[in-house]
Amino acid sequence: MGPTEIPSQSAETIKIPTAHYEFGANFIDPNLMLIGRVLTDGRLNARLKWDLSDNFTVKANAQLSNEPHMSHGMFNFDYKGKDFRSQFQMGNGALFGASYIQSITQHLSLGGEVFWAGQHRKSGIGYAARYETDKMVATGQVANTGIVALSYVQKVSDKVSLATDLMYNYMSRDVTASVGYDYILRQ
Repeated sequence: MGPTEIPSQSAETIKIPTAHYEFGANFIDPNLMLIGRVLTDGRLNARLKWDLSDNFTVKANAQLSNEPHMSHGMFNFDYKGKDFRSQFQMGNGALFGASYIQSITQHLSLGGEVFWAGQHRKSGIGYAARYETDKMVATGQVANTGIVALSYVQKVSDKVSLATDLMYNYMSRDVTASVGYDYILRQ
């Protein structure tokens, strides 16, 4: 019982696995979480979240593969202050990023982010706003990569929330919108 071979228009044959399974292990305590999975095709997915203090967290994600150039890794360093949050990211392919969001008032927060993808020689900068009350959260983001994103969540009751988001790429003129709900079964 091996993969199913599907002919294609080129000389290459596509192989699709007929069965899928994962073997995994988890380690979770109050300050450290380790999650690992080995997939059918031999890939290894691993995640780490380590709270070094109440304010400082390190996160790591990795996907290791035996296929050339298909392994990926990312580190995040998060710092949470009294009225701000900051994050620094670095990953393979010379990927670097930083973000910062500051509470301006009790309800309004403003922030920004920058990134550099050295392997692809691309950079970006973006700005974000968040307005929050006890019944709703509205966010907006705009970036020089062409993305404008808006989201809104309304709390209808203790168990029900309604949400919507809109994403627009002004360079390609692609638009995506969605509407959803959250219903808490137990509380």
